[in-house]
Amino acid sequence: MGENIKINIQHLTRVEGHGNIVVDLKDGTLKTCNLEIVEAPRFFEGMLRGRSIFEAQHITSRICGICACGHTLASIQAAEDALGITPSPQTIKLRKLLLHMEILDSHILHIYLLAVPDLLGVKSFMPLIDTHNAVVRRALRLKKACNDVCNILVGRHVHPIRATIGGFTKLPTDYDLDLMLKQLTDLHEDLDETIELISTLEFPQFQRESEFVALVSDNGEYPLLSGNIGSTNGVRMNKSDYKKITNEYIVPHSSAKFTRLSQDSYAVGALARLNLNCGKLNPKAKETAEKLNLANGSNNPFLNTVAQAVECVHCLNDGIKIIEELKATGIDYKEEILVGANETSTITVKSGKGVGAVEVPRGVLFHAYETDETGRILNADIIVPTGQNLANIEADMRALIPTIRHKSEEEITLALEMLVRAYDPCISCSAHFLDVKFVNRRR
Repeated sequence: MGENIKINIQHLTRVEGHGNIVVDLKDGTLKTCNLEIVEAPRFFEGMLRGRSIFEAQHITSRICGICACGHTLASIQAAEDALGITPSPQTIKLRKLLLHMEILDSHILHIYLLAVPDLLGVKSFMPLIDTHNAVVRRALRLKKACNDVCNILVGRHVHPIRATIGGFTKLPTDYDLDLMLKQLTDLHEDLDETIELISTLEFPQFQRESEFVALVSDNGEYPLLSGNIGSTNGVRMNKSDYKKITNEYIVPHSSAKFTRLSQDSYAVGALARLNLNCGKLNPKAKETAEKLNLANGSNNPFLNTVAQAVECVHCLNDGIKIIEELKATGIDYKEEILVGANETSTITVKSGKGVGAVEVPRGVLFHAYETDETGRILNADIIVPTGQNLANIEADMRALIPTIRHKSEEEITLALEMLVRAYDPCISCSAHFLDVKFVNRRR
């Protein structure tokens, strides 16, 4: 197209929520390059004020139907931090298993239903039912197994009901452990074939040096449920300093806030986690990272989908390992949390402040609560991964356009859509801001 390009994509497809892409290149100068977030704001922080800290995980799980368990775990972590509660090793293992299943489920959704159609040259997942039926069935099997395991652990995957402050209200039986172990073990072949599929796909070649942010730890474990915050620019901070990490600010074309750290933007998500923690993947996932040429990291945002595939291998194998450990030690059912009219009897309620930082499928998620002496929430703050990625997506778009300006409008449009989809954005979750202007208002 050359020196003049006008792109106006209304309601980008194959992403969660509503966003527009607006590009205006005039006489070779990029005048506008915006990812517009046009979702109505959702005031979950306001909903939490005045509510019991013991209700927070149930309310915040409604923020997202894809990351419901991730929001639950971040909420519980923040609440336990505020109340001074340390979960047991058994509880931590079960929470890690739950998080593994949600990450695996979400990554499979993104890889097969949202990203692969672009790479196979079709407009949506639906044509693949006829042309790649085995691939479709594989995706559905993988997703079903993840959902089934989540159902066993927390009653249901969407809006879980058993995970709570201090532990779980119902723990898995020996039969449940055997069932989950079989379901996950049976997925090895499907996941191996998924990696083979990814290895055959041709991803756009594009590089832009970014700052990547994720949880980091010194214990040798690939950090997903807990850790400090690190970046590829050398930043290391405690999760309690999350505001210094995110540095939220407002832009006029978005109902979601943007963030920045050492640079004008940063990225979170699977690729960020691999860039910071690839050496801590379990052995099978390390082999996969080498097979897919990600063992040394990458600055290509399109490869976030490939990084998700590597994490799928990690989550499946680590999930199986956790279940085997629980079977070997046995479940301590004395740890079940009794819920009822006197649900807080074993927990000392006090005033406090707490922060939760959990790696959910799209990146690090922050929950922060302040409670009074009765356990009522005074203030809440939630910063989701997509909000942290928005500025970086725009920066990638600005760098990508000059490299594809010679292409047709259709090709440029597809490239921009693929770039945004590579981040796997959850746009609805990110919309937490509303700029209200009162005109001619009398005092």
